[in-house]
Amino acid sequence: MHPVFEKIGFYPADILLPKDCDMTRWAVVACDQFTSEPEYWAAVEEQVGNAPSALRLILPEAQLKSPDVDAQIGKINETMDSYLCDGVFAEFSQSMFYIERQQSDGRIRHGLIGMVDLEQYDFTPGSGALIRATEGTVLERIPPRAKVRRNAAMELPHVMLLIDDPERTVIEPLSAAAESMEQVYDFDLMQNGGHIRGYRLREDQIHAVGEALMGLTCADEMQRKYGDGTAAPLLFAVGDGNHSLATAKACYEEQKQGLSEEECKRLPARYALVEVVNNHDDALQFEPIHRVLFGVDAAHLMGELRKAYPNAYEGQGEGHVIEVVYAGYRGYITIPDPTMQLAVGTLQSFLDTYLQTNGGEVDYIHGDDVTRELGSKPGNMGFLLPPMGKEQLFKTVMADGVLPRKTFSMGHAQDKRYYVECRKIVK
Repeated sequence: MHPVFEKIGFYPADILLPKDCDMTRWAVVACDQFTSEPEYWAAVEEQVGNAPSALRLILPEAQLKSPDVDAQIGKINETMDSYLCDGVFAEFSQSMFYIERQQSDGRIRHGLIGMVDLEQYDFTPGSGALIRATEGTVLERIPPRAKVRRNAAMELPHVMLLIDDPERTVIEPLSAAAESMEQVYDFDLMQNGGHIRGYRLREDQIHAVGEALMGLTCADEMQRKYGDGTAAPLLFAVGDGNHSLATAKACYEEQKQGLSEEECKRLPARYALVEVVNNHDDALQFEPIHRVLFGVDAAHLMGELRKAYPNAYEGQGEGHVIEVVYAGYRGYITIPDPTMQLAVGTLQSFLDTYLQTNGGEVDYIHGDDVTRELGSKPGNMGFLLPPMGKEQLFKTVMADGVLPRKTFSMGHAQDKRYYVECRKIVK
C-alpha cells in the first residue's frame, strides 16, 4: 500500500457488491431517515418483498426502541452471515469507487467510496485529528447503535465525509475519466431517491487521489484557506452519519483491548467504509435549521437575551442577525461583535442556559414558513437563522471545535446516502 494513505487515514477497501440482484430493491436509504414516518419504511418493506436487500442488514432507527429490538438485531446478524455464505456478493479487493448520485432536484452529487482509519477520527470538541465531527456527539446515542454493530459480520456505510477542496483536485478529475472506468452499477433508487452510478478506480487513479488528499493537508494550503499554516490539518469533516462513525469507533476500541499496534492494524473493525464528498460540490446545499420554542414568555426571554448581549439591538445591521417571531411580532435582532463564528452558536449558547433556568422546550425546524407559523402561536417563539455558507464549515470547526447541534442540513431526506456497498468487519 502506498505510504501516503497512512498519512491521510484514507484507504482503498475490499468492497462487497451484490451480484445478480435487483439493485433498486437492494439499496435503501440511511437508517436515521424518516424516523417519524413509519409508512415510509412500510412502503420499503412492501417494495423489497423477499428479494435480497440491504433492508435485511440494517435496523431503521425508528425501530431502535421496539420491544423486540434484540431479536431484530439477531436476525440482522444471521442474514449477514447467510448472505456471505450463500455467495450474494462479489468482492472488489483494494478498491475505491467514484459515484454519481442524481438527487431529487436533478443535480448530480459526486462522491468517492473508500475506508478511513478510526485511529485518525476523534469527535471530541477541539480535537486536532484528521477526521473530526462537525456537531456535538451525544454519547447516549452510541450504546443502542453499538448493539447493532457489535456482532455484525459486515458494515454498510451511510457516513458522508466532507473535504475542503475549492480547487477541485480530488474527486472532480474522476468525473472526466468516468467513461474509461469500469462501471460497477447504474440504477434507479427506490422511493424517489433519484439515480446512482458507480465506477471502480484504476490503480493510478487511486494513487492520484491519495496524493491530492495529501496536498490538502500541507502548510501552504492551510495558510491559504484558514490563515494559519501551523494549525493541525482538518482533512475530513463529518457531514452525515457522525453517530454511526462514533459507534464504529467505540466498537473498535472494545476489540483492540490488549492487542499490539501491529495486531490493531490488521483488525478489519479498525476501519470504516465512507463516502467522501467535496464541500464545494455544486449539488451539495446547506440549509439552515431554525428554532421554535414552546411554553416560554417572549417578553421575558427577549429581556434576558439583551442582558446576555448588552449591545444587541432591534433591526438588521453588522453582526449576527436573527429573525424573531412571536404572537403579534415579527422583526430582527442583531448581535454586534459576536465571539462565535456563526449566528446559530450565538443563539444556541443563550437558549441552552435560558431553557435550563426558566423551562420550556425547543424544536428544530426546516423551512421558513413553518417556523414563522409555529413561532407566532401564543406561548411560542420562532428564531430564523441565516444560512451558513459552505465556506464557513471548516473554518468554524477549526476555530470553535464543533458546531452547535442542528446547525445545518445537507439536502432532503430522500437525497441522503443509500446503502449500496458493504464491507466485512470480521476476519
